[in-house]
Amino acid sequence: MLNKTSLTTALATLTLTASLGAYAEQPIVMHVATAGPPGHVQNSVVFPTWGKWIEEATEGRVKIKLEYGLGDQSSYFTLVEDGVADATWSFHGYVPGRFRLTEMVELPNLGVNAEAASAAYWDVYQQYFADAGEHSGVELMGLFTHGPGQIFSKRPLESLADLKGQKIRLGGGIQQELGERLGVTAVSAPGPKVYELMQQGIVDGVFMPAASEKDFRLAEVAPHLTLMPGGLYLGSFAIVANEDFLDQLSDKDRQAIMDVSGARLSALAGKAWDQSDKNGLAEAEKYQVTIQQVGADDPMVSEFRQLTADLDQQWIDSVSDIDVDAQAALKAFRDAAQAYQAKQSATASR
Repeated sequence: MLNKTSLTTALATLTLTASLGAYAEQPIVMHVATAGPPGHVQNSVVFPTWGKWIEEATEGRVKIKLEYGLGDQSSYFTLVEDGVADATWSFHGYVPGRFRLTEMVELPNLGVNAEAASAAYWDVYQQYFADAGEHSGVELMGLFTHGPGQIFSKRPLESLADLKGQKIRLGGGIQQELGERLGVTAVSAPGPKVYELMQQGIVDGVFMPAASEKDFRLAEVAPHLTLMPGGLYLGSFAIVANEDFLDQLSDKDRQAIMDVSGARLSALAGKAWDQSDKNGLAEAEKYQVTIQQVGADDPMVSEFRQLTADLDQQWIDSVSDIDVDAQAALKAFRDAAQAYQAKQSATASR
């Protein structure tokens, strides 16, 4: 028979064991630094879906939590390298000089949507560029593009020459080169600041995907949207994770997370951004934005092609000091992206 002391000890042991068991069962939380409002496609679709995949793949042992307000997106790669956040996403153009191979995907005249570009991007990057070490210090989880970059403006455009001298917000990367060729006065700022810049009249326009009509509320402050066939460019983004965070996981859970990242995550992000473009156009119509759909035979198209005719070779030359076959990579990327979109179109028409 247990005396009172023994009973108390036994109960305490049971309580401690239960507490330790409950503690052991607590999931590991991956803290993901993010920018933009909660309704932004990356925060409302991409990360929640990836988080669901991670939770399912690890049987609930790992979950993600979005963390807002951790600073400017230009610092996000460093945040993850330093372990301030476990994972993040960022635009490569926010870190000029560090990422040069990634500019391949931004080159104009590709003519595909974000899903096709993103799926091809991941595969070609792994084949041609992974060993170059551009993302050293972090674990690359996904690569994707936003939809075709378009022209938001205060005033209507009759030709690309109308942009000359206008103050245009540019996000970095290939946009800077396009801005120079178009003769604009460049204003650098991250996406979340664009609404304020337009509202206060600091800029006359911005180059961004149509999704920004809703994601960054540009439908409220930019009365004109000019849609170029295939857009002016694509924007290059990465989703990365802290290596130490991944190392603390069991081999099983780490591999499970990698299995739901990479190609699968990249295509998910591209597809979500394509849908966001459609949502953005609907938002533009709601706010009675004047939408100018430029036809394939419009002089603006030939004008743009002439302006950008040598950009491919310029990029190839710019990375000639890196031990990669940039020309072969660019061809493989374009072939893969266009084949992916052709397959999409064929499936949709059935």
